Amino acid sequence: MDGMPRSFSRRSFVFGISALAGGLVAVGPLEAACARGVRAAPVAEAHQPEITVWVVIEEDDTTTIRVARSEMGQGAFTALPMLVADDLDCDWARVQAEYASPTENLARGRPWGDMVTAGSLAVRSSQLYLRTAGAQARAMLVAEAAARWRVSPDECTTADSIVSHARSGRTLRYGKLASAAAKRPIPKDVRLKHPEEWKIIGKPLPRLEARDKIFGQPIYALDVQIPDMLYATVSACPTLGGQVVSFDARQALGMPGVRHVVTVEKNAVAVVADSWWQARRALSTVVVTWDHGPGQHLTTDSLRQMFASSLDADDAAIDLKLGDIDAALRNAAMVIKADYEVPYLAHTTMEPQTCTAHVTDDSAEVWAPTQNGEGTLRTIARALGMDPLKVTVHKCHLGGGFGRRGLAQDWARQAVLISRAIGKPVKMVWTREEDVRHDVYRPFVVARQSAGFDRNGRLIAWKVRLCGSSNLFFFARDRLQGGHDLEMLGAFRKDDMLYDVPNFEAGYVMRNTTIPVGFWRGVNHSQNCFFRESFVDELAHSAGKDPYLFRRQLYEHCPRSRAVLDEAAKRSNWGRASTGHFQGLAIVECYNTVCAHVVELSVTDAGHLQIHRIVCVIDPVYVVNPHLVKIQLESAVAYGLIAALKGQITVQNGQVDQSNFHDYPALRMNEMPKVETYLLPSGDRYSQQWGGVGEPGLPPLAPAITNAIFAATGVRIRSLPILNHKLTA
Repeated sequence: MDGMPRSFSRRSFVFGISALAGGLVAVGPLEAACARGVRAAPVAEAHQPEITVWVVIEEDDTTTIRVARSEMGQGAFTALPMLVADDLDCDWARVQAEYASPTENLARGRPWGDMVTAGSLAVRSSQLYLRTAGAQARAMLVAEAAARWRVSPDECTTADSIVSHARSGRTLRYGKLASAAAKRPIPKDVRLKHPEEWKIIGKPLPRLEARDKIFGQPIYALDVQIPDMLYATVSACPTLGGQVVSFDARQALGMPGVRHVVTVEKNAVAVVADSWWQARRALSTVVVTWDHGPGQHLTTDSLRQMFASSLDADDAAIDLKLGDIDAALRNAAMVIKADYEVPYLAHTTMEPQTCTAHVTDDSAEVWAPTQNGEGTLRTIARALGMDPLKVTVHKCHLGGGFGRRGLAQDWARQAVLISRAIGKPVKMVWTREEDVRHDVYRPFVVARQSAGFDRNGRLIAWKVRLCGSSNLFFFARDRLQGGHDLEMLGAFRKDDMLYDVPNFEAGYVMRNTTIPVGFWRGVNHSQNCFFRESFVDELAHSAGKDPYLFRRQLYEHCPRSRAVLDEAAKRSNWGRASTGHFQGLAIVECYNTVCAHVVELSVTDAGHLQIHRIVCVIDPVYVVNPHLVKIQLESAVAYGLIAALKGQITVQNGQVDQSNFHDYPALRMNEMPKVETYLLPSGDRYSQQWGGVGEPGLPPLAPAITNAIFAATGVRIRSLPILNHKLTA
C-alpha cells in the first residue's frame, strides 16, 4: 500500500471499501471511495447523535439510514432505506446507507434485531419496524420544532426533510433540529402512513449502491486490502466428508512468495503466499495423503437407489394431512402415479468463497461477504474460542449469495483459522474448482406422487412422499421437530399447498449422507414446486382438462392465487401461442407471495429447444420498489433456467464430478429469453403480512418449462436437468 500514511492504525483505516465496513471511518484521500448513498461510518462515531439506531441526520440534511440485512444484488441496500425514509418524510436525494455493525448490535443488546438475509425476509420481516423507526424519528424532529415555536406538534407538517408550521409560515430543516431531537425520548406509539400516503415506497427509485458498481468502486469482499496482508487458497479432501492424514509441502515452500502451508479444520490444506496466484500455483504441488472417510463409496446411482427405496419407508414425517388418503385412493375411479427426481445443485456465486481476517491473541477482525453478519461473528468466536465481543465483523456487499453464505460459514472459519495459524492478516479466496466441488448443495431429492379422481372427474385424493437429505440436519438442527425436517415439505404444507383437495397427505423421509446440503435459492420450494406443478399438469392431462382451467378450479377457495393465475393467463395469451410455439404454466405460494410463470417455447424436428418468452406475475402483497422486484424476477429466471436446462452435480466415489463452468455451466447471454414481469400487489385484501420477492420467482420456472415441453412433444419430463432427455417435436 505505497503512499499510505504510516500513522494510520489498522482499525482506523478504511481500506478503500465503501458501504461495507460498518464500524470504520473514511479518512483523508480515501474519502473518494465512499460514493453518495454508500457510507462506511461507524455506529459509535457518527458526526451527529443518532436519532434512533436506524437514523443519523447531519447538519446539511444528509440522512444516513442503517441497514441490518445484506446486499447481494437483490436491492436490500435501497429497498430497506426506502421503508424508513417514507415515514421519516426525508429528502431522498440526501439519503445514504450504511451497514449496522454486527459487533455493535451484539454489544448494544441487538437493537437492530437479527441480521439474516435469507428466505426472502429482508423486506417482509423488516418493514414494520423500519417504517416505525422512520415515524419515530419524524415525531422527534417535529416535537423539537414545535417546542421551539411553542405550538402543538399536530399543527406541524413534514416533507423533504423540512418541518413546516403553515399558520406562521415558519420552517426548520431536519439538519438544524437533529442534534436536539436526538436527546428526546423515542415515542413508542406512532402513526404509520397508509399506502395511499406513500411518497417513496412504490417508486422505481435508483439503487443507492449503483454508482459504486458502475464505476468499479471496491465494495466487495474480494476488493479488501489491508496492511501486511497475505493471500491464501485452500484444497479440501476431494471426497466429501474426508480428512487430511498428512502432507508434503517441501516443493511448495521452495516456490517464490510462499510463506506457509497449514491444515485447516482437519479436512483441508491451505497455502499462504505474497500473492493469490503464487498460493494457487504452490497448492498444486502439495502432496496430501487423505482419509477418504465413510463417503468414499457414494455414487449418484447408489444415492438414487437409497432415496427411491426409502419412499415407502414407515419413518416418514407427515405434515399436512386431510381426510383419509388411503381409503380415497383405494376407492378412486382413476389413480395416477408418478415418480420425480432433481439432482444436487451448486450455488456458483459470481464471487467465489472468500474472507479477509486478522486474528491476534485477544481479538479478531474480518471482512466478510455474509448473509448473516451476527452469524458470522458467532461462528468466528466459536472457532477461535473467543469472547464474541472481541470479534469485529465488517460486512461487505456480496457477489451473489443464493443461500451459500448464510448458515454455511465454512469460508469464515477457514479464514480466521489460517490467520491465527500464521499470525498475520490473510485474504482467503477459493478457486472456482474448490467452490464447485465443496459447496453445500441443493439436495438431491426424489418424489413419489399418487392422485385419485372420482367417477365425475373430480380430484379427490393426492399423496406425496419425498426423500433426500435435510438442510436443517446439516445447519440448523434446532429447527427439526421431533427429529424431523418438516421444512423439506415446502410447497406441500398448510400455508403453501392451497389447491382444494379433500384428501391429501405429504410426508418426508430423511436420509442424510456425507454430502453436505444447504439452502439454495427458493430453498425447498425450488424442487418441490417442480414435483407439484408437473404432477398437476399430468392430472389435468389425465382428466382431459386445460392445465390453466384445471388449476383455476382447484383454487375455488383461494382468490389471491386465482387472481395471479388469471393474470398470468391473460398476459401470456394463454391458449393462443404463435404457430409452432407451445405454452406451459406453473404457480407457487411461498414466503407469503404468489408467483406464476408461463413459458412459451418451441422444439425443432431435430430436438432443439428454444424458449421464446417467459411471463412472470407476482403478488408480494406490497411492492417497495418496482424496479427491484422486476430485476429480481429476471434474475430468478436466469438462475433457474440454467438449473432446469443443464444444472447437475453428480458424484462418483464420494467425489463431485463437476469443477468449473465448462461442466457446470452458467447461462449465456444468447440463452436468455424475453422476460415479461407483471406486478399484482394485493395490498391487505388477503393478508396483513408482506411477502418476499427474491425466492418466489424461481420455483415455478422448471415445471413451466417441462409442462410446455410436454405440450410441444408429448414427452413428460420427470427428472432434471432437461439436458438428460432427448426431445423430438
